[in-house]
Amino acid sequence: MSRRQVSVNRVRSAPDQLLRRLFRVSRPQPEAPPPPGALRIATYNVHKCVGTDNRFDPDRIATVIRELDADVLALQEADRRFGRREGLLDTTALERDTGLRMVPLAMAAGGHGWHGNALLVRNGRMVEAYRLRLPGGEPRGATLVELEMAGGARLRVMTAHLGLLRRHRAQQVAALLERLAEADDTPTLLLGDLNEWRPGQRSSLRALERDFGPVDRGPPTFPSRLPILSLDRILCRPTGLLSGLAAHETPLARIASDHLPLTARLDLATARPEAMAEAA
Repeated sequence: MSRRQVSVNRVRSAPDQLLRRLFRVSRPQPEAPPPPGALRIATYNVHKCVGTDNRFDPDRIATVIRELDADVLALQEADRRFGRREGLLDTTALERDTGLRMVPLAMAAGGHGWHGNALLVRNGRMVEAYRLRLPGGEPRGATLVELEMAGGARLRVMTAHLGLLRRHRAQQVAALLERLAEADDTPTLLLGDLNEWRPGQRSSLRALERDFGPVDRGPPTFPSRLPILSLDRILCRPTGLLSGLAAHETPLARIASDHLPLTARLDLATARPEAMAEAA
């Protein structure tokens, strides 16, 4: 390699290095083999199926969902925003191709979720589901779903798409924690686009740390073409059940939405035996 080539490579890599320093982006680490029986978890803001090329294409989103091979998948912006709030995906085809079934959360016929939040599950059964209204200056909602997975394991999944303003996100986090305050020790996931990229004391998610552990760590997922912000989260209580947290960065995922999907592995077998017994 010539001196000129070395110089050009350094110049090309400089912006990427600067962005990583500014936003504390860590380089992805090799994923360890998942424990036997672990569930694959994913969350994906599908941006109403409009890609970074401004094309509306639900088939691309469906293809990315097939790539994810998830057992539990939370979607944000899965419905039309106005009018009848109809769902944007072919759920019959998705179930046929992936085994994922949509949890019935929509208020309107033909909708996928609640305020755009949808939940799909493979090899699991809904026990109870709740629609939660969140405070703030714009309509926002969250969902809380109690599941029974294959083999009888219990799992609670809360999905959310938090607001754009920090003070509203802080209020919404407080509302989510209040809803969970009286819940039992069933392993609980919090999934979604939490819209927070600030680390440390400036983060609107700090109150979650008591239950869910550190909230600053996470692969960048936005914008999908050059991800530098960790807007999407997969959190779990009790801590220690998640592994292999990673952004799903494939050529199609970079185009299909303005967010990359976020994935992780959940090992319910490592949950405390007394907690699992209480939840059964």
